[in-house]
Amino acid sequence: MVTASGSFGVGIIGAGNISDQYLQNLTTFPDLEVLAIGDLDEARAASQAEKYGVPNSGGVDAVLGDPEIDIVVNLTIPAVHVDVSLSILAAGKHVWSEKPIGVDRESSKKLLETAAALGLRVGIAPDTVLGPGVQTAKRAIEAGVIGRPLFAQTAFQWQGPEIFHPNPAFLYAVGGGPLLDMGPYYVSTLVHVFGPVASVVALGQTPHATRTVQVGELAGTEFPVEIPSTVSVLMQFEGGGQASSLYSTDSALRRAGFFEVSGTEGTLTIPDPNTFGGSISVIRPYGAVAEMVTGAGEMAVQQGIEIEQEGVLVGRGLGLLDMARAIRDGRPHVASGELGYHVLDTLLAIEESAASNRIVAVESTVPELGAIPADFDPLARTF
Repeated sequence: MVTASGSFGVGIIGAGNISDQYLQNLTTFPDLEVLAIGDLDEARAASQAEKYGVPNSGGVDAVLGDPEIDIVVNLTIPAVHVDVSLSILAAGKHVWSEKPIGVDRESSKKLLETAAALGLRVGIAPDTVLGPGVQTAKRAIEAGVIGRPLFAQTAFQWQGPEIFHPNPAFLYAVGGGPLLDMGPYYVSTLVHVFGPVASVVALGQTPHATRTVQVGELAGTEFPVEIPSTVSVLMQFEGGGQASSLYSTDSALRRAGFFEVSGTEGTLTIPDPNTFGGSISVIRPYGAVAEMVTGAGEMAVQQGIEIEQEGVLVGRGLGLLDMARAIRDGRPHVASGELGYHVLDTLLAIEESAASNRIVAVESTVPELGAIPADFDPLARTF
């Protein structure tokens, strides 16, 4: 429903840490109008509403019961993503959910089937892959800048979210961990580049049975680690490409956003898929072996050719905006529920492989993914 101000009505359920990142952007997109924030902690919802000039707040019903709200943003914890999303659909509203779509295949399938039966849409984060960084890199690859993509290497490693998050236990519970928390950014980007995942094989380890909160009121509190905190992955794609990935919260050395794609005619670096922009460069292969060695007999430093980003750089909420415009235009939105399910299916297959030491096929697939046009302007009024 387009509101009286000529924008698409939006509500938010969940006023926790990540709500700031969404509200900073959603309240600046002219095509969207945030009308209400709901949370079990109504005082927290009221505080966020006041901070960002949102007119209404309260419990969940303050959002689901508002007839002007057409899309609801689900920012709850992963364990209840499906339950909350189903309640949003039951209220007759489209869903945009933080990743992952759910924590198991059965309930996540039910969510998509329910939405289809009701004629409603489901969009799933991350939408970082819709930003100028990844989208410019995707267009370059599709234009043949590195020839035929062959394989990718990605890495995300650091000490873990307990060094900044005041209550990080849920990130080490079932549905969390570096794989389920950060994997959606990397796997979504890989699927944008190579297409659907066909199979995976992985190894996992859990060096510490408990972790300790480092900041905030709970500092010094121990909590259990329910999932592998380091996972090494090999992936095979339906189209023949391959990828190797590392996800770890057991590394003193921080390496985030490492993402390289090599093809028959060069290698391309993609920006951190947990951001909306960044440096993109292409490294060309040398023409002859002699050119690779300097006069001192050392390997020459390979210089990348920078590719200029195309598009307006914003932040979280971009995928929701694309979904709102797609609803109006009658076209598919890019960060679809089906993509979100395929990413979850892949991540669960990785968990199963790490637990069983065997190759696991990924049963789901997705059609060729759309793209965000270079002239997509989040700050323009198009309604």
